[in-house]
Amino acid sequence: MVPRLHDAVNEEWISDKSRFAYDGLRRRRLDRCYVRRGGGLEAASWDEAFDAIAAAADGLDGNSIAALAGDTADCEAMTALADLMAALGSPHLDCRQDGAALDPTSRVSYLFNTTIAGIEEADAILLVGTNPRWEAALVNARIRKRWRRGGLRVGVVGPRVDLTYPYHHLGDGPETLATLASGGDAFADVLKLAERPMLIVGTGALARPDGAQVLAQAWALAEATGMVADGWNGFNVLQTAAARVGGLDLGFVPGEGGRGTAGIREGAADGAIRLLYLLGADESGLERPENCFVVYQGHHGDDGARIADVILPGAAYTEKDGTYVNLEGRPQRAYAATAPLGEAREDWRIIRALSARLGKPLAYDTLEELRARMVERAPVLATIGDITPAPWEEFGSAGAVDDTPFACPVGDFYRTDPITRASDTMAACSAAFVAAAEAPADG
Repeated sequence: MVPRLHDAVNEEWISDKSRFAYDGLRRRRLDRCYVRRGGGLEAASWDEAFDAIAAAADGLDGNSIAALAGDTADCEAMTALADLMAALGSPHLDCRQDGAALDPTSRVSYLFNTTIAGIEEADAILLVGTNPRWEAALVNARIRKRWRRGGLRVGVVGPRVDLTYPYHHLGDGPETLATLASGGDAFADVLKLAERPMLIVGTGALARPDGAQVLAQAWALAEATGMVADGWNGFNVLQTAAARVGGLDLGFVPGEGGRGTAGIREGAADGAIRLLYLLGADESGLERPENCFVVYQGHHGDDGARIADVILPGAAYTEKDGTYVNLEGRPQRAYAATAPLGEAREDWRIIRALSARLGKPLAYDTLEELRARMVERAPVLATIGDITPAPWEEFGSAGAVDDTPFACPVGDFYRTDPITRASDTMAACSAAFVAAAEAPADG
C-alpha cells in the first residue's frame, strides 16, 4: 500500500493506518453465500440465496422494504441499489447510517468547500465537534503544515484533544456557536478580521437529534463572520465516510414519505419494515430484528453479517472498479488490484442479478451502461478528478439545540470499519496506543 502522488489531495502522504491495515483484507472474509436456517447461518449457493430473498419479498409492497448503504459503498453499487428500491416501490433508503443531519438538497452544506489544498490559504480556522487528527489524518496534516508556516489561529468548539498544533478552546457545545455568531466571544473578531476564515464542522456535531439545528447555527456563524466571499468558501463539513458525498450526490436518501436511518431502524424493530437490505452497512446500530428479513451484502463477517438472514459476498475496494467521491466533492476512480475471494462478486453485478430474480431487471448490463445511469442521477460525477463548486445558500433547520457537549464520532482511530477491525496490525496498534491513552495516570 503506497500513496498516490496528488498535490491537491494528499501530496505524497498516506496515513499509517491506510498503509498497514491491508492484512484485514484477508481475514474474516465472506467468500460464499449464507442463508439462515434453523437459527443459524449455513453456506448456500447464489441461487439458494436469491430464492430466499425472493421468497421474503414475495407479496410485500414497497412501503415494507428499505435499504441502507454503508460507509465504503461505491457509487456504482449505490446507483444500482437505489434503482432496485425504486423498481420495488420503496422510498425508504439512506446513505447516512450514522444519522447525520446532512441536507441532500443543498450540496454546499455537506462538502469540504474550501478544498484540502485550500487549507494552506486560511489564516483562521474554527473546528466544531471534530477531531481531524482521528477523523481525517491528511486534513489535519494540512492544517499543521499551514500552522508551521505561521500566522494561523485555530479555535475549537468540542472536546479537548491533541491536534499536534496549538488552539484556543472556546467551549464544548452548541451554545458556543450561538455566542460566536452574536459576536460574544473574542474569537468571533478573529474570524471576521481574517482574510481567509474557515469553519470545519464534524459529523459528530451533526449526528445528534438536533443535528439539523446545529447545521443551521453553523450556517449563521459563517454568514456573521464573512466566511464566504468571491473566490473563497470557508464553510466545510468533515465527512468520515468514503461513500457519504457520493451517496448524497446520487440521492441515496429517503424519497417522498420515506424513512431515514432512524425511521428504518425503528421500522425494522416494530415490523413495519419487513425486508431490509444492508449494502455494507456495519455501523447502523441495528440489533437483529425479529420480524424483519435482513439481507447483508458485504465483504467481511462484521456487524451487518451477524444480524443477516441472507449474506451475499461482495468485493472489497481493492477487488473492483469503482467510483468514490471524496469530502471535497471530487469524483475519483479506484481500480481492481486483485480478484474477489471465492464466490464473491462486484457489488453492482450482485444487485443487477438479484433484480432479474425479483422480476425487476435493471436497465443496464455493463459497467459503461451503469456509469451512464450514474451520471444521469448525478451529473457532477461526469468529470473524474475535478471539483464542481456548489453555490452558497441557506441550509439547516431553525430551532432549539441541546446543550450536550459535542463528541468525536471516532472512538478508536485504528478500528473504524470492517477491514481495520479484521486487521491484526490495527488490533495491536489499538492495544498499544488507544488503551495506553485511556489508562489512568500513576498516582
